[in-house]
Amino acid sequence: MSNELIETIENGIATLTMNRPEARNALTRDMMSGLLEALPRLAADRTVRAVVITGAGGAFCAGGDVKSFADKAGDGEQGGYDFNTKVDDLRSRMEVSRYLYEMPKPTLAVIPGPAAGAGLSIALACDMRVALDTAKITTAFSKVGLSGDFGGSYFLTHLVGAAKARELYFTGDVITGAKALELGIVTKAASAEELGDVAAAMAEQLASLPTVAVGFMKKNLNRAASSDLSGALDSEAVHMISTFDTDDHKGAAKAFVEKRAPVFKGR
Repeated sequence: MSNELIETIENGIATLTMNRPEARNALTRDMMSGLLEALPRLAADRTVRAVVITGAGGAFCAGGDVKSFADKAGDGEQGGYDFNTKVDDLRSRMEVSRYLYEMPKPTLAVIPGPAAGAGLSIALACDMRVALDTAKITTAFSKVGLSGDFGGSYFLTHLVGAAKARELYFTGDVITGAKALELGIVTKAASAEELGDVAAAMAEQLASLPTVAVGFMKKNLNRAASSDLSGALDSEAVHMISTFDTDDHKGAAKAFVEKRAPVFKGR
């Protein structure tokens, strides 16, 4: 893994930190390769109970590196390959969002500062988000003549509804973390003094949950976003029966009878 992505694991919480502070953690191929390697590996690691993604240097992620876009446009450089190859290449990198959205354990984006474009899309792919209350958040794509990627149109539409998503995409307006909380885009917003503690508490809470059950909850909720009732019921039935067999359920049922708090082990 390059130094553009820093990985730490502590107390069941894996933290991935995008590390290009001089460029507000704008995405590079090395950073994307690191995420594409780390996310499926962490998803499969039974010792990891929650995954946090954040950025270094007081920013989350500025999205694509617009300076490199401008350099390519000025040089007339088109990447040296055809349209379909370019589409396939971008689509493969966008798997980062799918991993965050679908992995069978909770994901949390910690937004300590600007989140824009594809960077915002990656944050939206997570299950929950906590942001600095003054963080600048924007879809940004319309400002540079682009349509958007990394699933932002899907996630934002489900979070705020079609009309508001269109407004935020078309205008590219910048909103604060506090406004994002009002709109339901982030789960919590906090001051600079409180953000670290709030984020740590959220990550610890997510890591303390019954991980297997949470993974099945994600499957149910993701299917419900694009399924009819019958499909949602089918999904719930399969996953409910599966969780009856977990150690976490059995221990929690016993704890309930004994009138004590359950301690989940993630299995």
